[in-house]
Amino acid sequence: METAVSTGRSLFKNPTFWFYGSSSMAYGIKDNAFAYLLLIYANNCLGVPGYLSGGALALALLWDAVTDPVLGHWSDKSNTRLGRRHPFMYASLFLLPGAFYALFNPVVSVSGEDAFLYVLVLAIIIRTGVTLFEVPCTALLPDLVKDYDERNRWLALRHFFGWTGGNGIHAINFFFWLGTYGVVAPQGYAIYGTVGALTIAIVIVAASVGTQKIAARLPQPDETFKFSEMFREMRQIVDSLKNKNFAALFFYGLAMGAAGGLGAALYLYNVTYFFEFTPFEVGITAIAILFSPPLASFLVPRAGIWFGKKRAAMAFLAFRATLYPMPYIAVLTGFWPELGSLASIAIYTTFIYLEVVALIVGAALLDSMMADIVEDSERKTNRRSEGLFFATRAFAGKFMSAAGIAMAGVVITVAGMDGIKSVEQMTFEIRGDLAAFFLPIYCALCFLAIGLVNLYRIDRETHNANLAALAERETRDNTDKAMGGDVR
Repeated sequence: METAVSTGRSLFKNPTFWFYGSSSMAYGIKDNAFAYLLLIYANNCLGVPGYLSGGALALALLWDAVTDPVLGHWSDKSNTRLGRRHPFMYASLFLLPGAFYALFNPVVSVSGEDAFLYVLVLAIIIRTGVTLFEVPCTALLPDLVKDYDERNRWLALRHFFGWTGGNGIHAINFFFWLGTYGVVAPQGYAIYGTVGALTIAIVIVAASVGTQKIAARLPQPDETFKFSEMFREMRQIVDSLKNKNFAALFFYGLAMGAAGGLGAALYLYNVTYFFEFTPFEVGITAIAILFSPPLASFLVPRAGIWFGKKRAAMAFLAFRATLYPMPYIAVLTGFWPELGSLASIAIYTTFIYLEVVALIVGAALLDSMMADIVEDSERKTNRRSEGLFFATRAFAGKFMSAAGIAMAGVVITVAGMDGIKSVEQMTFEIRGDLAAFFLPIYCALCFLAIGLVNLYRIDRETHNANLAALAERETRDNTDKAMGGDVR
């Protein structure tokens, strides 16, 4: 099997390494927009009530529930001259950029509850486009890299670009676009949507073309996907998903996705109204976050070697979950500097920087653990199901993220923030209600997710044993084919 693996300094001279890593910028931009901007944009600019804004994203997941695992499985069993993954990656170009642009630049006049359907339809199109590109692209890794520790380096780069791309535009947005027009005006969002759509299109083209040559040389599946035999395909999907190690990461994705959706959807409400930061000050935190991926990329491969992927991931994620509520508690108990002061933004930025470093390290190691499940499953089912695994885990995260966003919409309404348009309207009681509804749920979900990771059982020795068993099977199969050829 020909792969793109290289080690040492030569890895950084490998174009596939960079094309694969930089492809995550498309997802980073989309995820940043959905997580931090969409709820407040739909609520403040389109006039969609908070509970309906969150509900639109939750309903879009009903479509994802079917398309994500089916598209992942379909890409596993595709046999084309372009490779297993690339037809889907190219197809995303016709959906994702255009829909992203239209979301923040409405192509029809919509407002209030009428805008609910507009947001819902575009959310479905965008999520489908993301699935078509992100899942097959991510699923290239197990074929490109077999080494247990080397996978950490590739995924560290991928998370570096995902965070840098998403937060880079996020920072520019708050310094210039939302920073100029404010969070309640549509003009800043329109510019953000235009630049984001163009960047996503460029990334899709560059990553697809840049990985095309090596992808076309990778092994093709013997068995192809057949719509006419959908019941058999569904049985194979269920059979692959029975893997206990996958179940641990799947349920982690459910819990952490809910926490992430809840926290991200409330982010702009929290920094704008709870901590009283201006758009320029929010931009400062975004600039600081741009320095998190380099440190995280340095730590990921080393932490994986020193402590093992699972223990390192759990430790970093627990550290982050412990840090997260501290600023909120400090504000409510009077230990925080005066809101709006230089000390306030400096301390908050330090917390955010450390949290993001820990989150990236944990997420990259968990993605590497997911890649290791591919060989574990292949040993038992004799099928490679990386697309299915990454798609289903991504769906778990998206499903519960939407659930978290829906919860955030309810929190906004219950805490009395639907009518809040300025910091002056924010009272201490509303601030306390916001934290009381939000923090206990968020922290409980984070620690539940970390506990679920402990159920994962593949370590370096197990992975190497899986590779050895698969190599032995391949040698035996090749020998049997050769002997069969001699007999004929």
